[in-house]
Amino acid sequence: MAGLQQKVLAGHYGLPPEEFATTSAFWLHHTTRLSGSQVTYRNHYLLLRSGDAFGACSFEAGELTPDLCADLSGHSLDSLLRHPSAVVRIAALDAYLAQVLPHREAEGATPVRLPHGTPEVRAQARDRAVAELLAVPAGAKVALIGVVNPLVAAIRDRGGVPLPCDFNLRSTQWGEPVTDDMRHVLAEADAVVATGMTLGNGTFDHILDHCRGKELPLVVYAQSGSSVARAFLGAGVTALSAEPFPFSQFSAEETVLYRYRADPR
Repeated sequence: MAGLQQKVLAGHYGLPPEEFATTSAFWLHHTTRLSGSQVTYRNHYLLLRSGDAFGACSFEAGELTPDLCADLSGHSLDSLLRHPSAVVRIAALDAYLAQVLPHREAEGATPVRLPHGTPEVRAQARDRAVAELLAVPAGAKVALIGVVNPLVAAIRDRGGVPLPCDFNLRSTQWGEPVTDDMRHVLAEADAVVATGMTLGNGTFDHILDHCRGKELPLVVYAQSGSSVARAFLGAGVTALSAEPFPFSQFSAEETVLYRYRADPR
């Protein structure tokens, strides 16, 4: 992550980030409980709007306060890329990369339209789209870092054996234990599926290094930092489901996510 940040600051991706200003900043907290589930998902996001793009980074409860937003609007992305908060830096990085190359214009991005419908219908469609990026034999152990129950089911439907890991959940909808120590699931894994939330909590680099060292497939599903994760395609990330803001859970209408493969063959 530090290397990517330095490349952006050095102008490696074209226009320098000081040419982009942050118009708006959003502190967002939402909860979700799907029907039939006893799990309430609690998510926090920092969103930065710059031009026609949004940058997003998730964070843990209490890590940032809403009044921070007043100090972020109007600043250049260059200054926010140097902010003391890693969450702010990643949201700014995401906003910059989303502007210089929007997902809708990126070579290799395949749009997937999520259907109009209930939260359950849309979550299942989204997580099937993620699981379809897995190319593993039946019975392969899949470390799932960042647990949502429809994705557990989708990995199982693909023949994988989910190894769930999450900071905030202790069991899946079906009573399977969820560890909060990713080292346990990475040690057993034949493949890894990781949430973009790992960008914000500082674990992404470790996951990336592990998958590179073990030559494991790494699929990232990202609302948080979707353009940031894209920068690692072919450099440890083998496939990506990128879902820029506004995220699917905020609409009942048809929305689009973008799938990438490092090797599109």
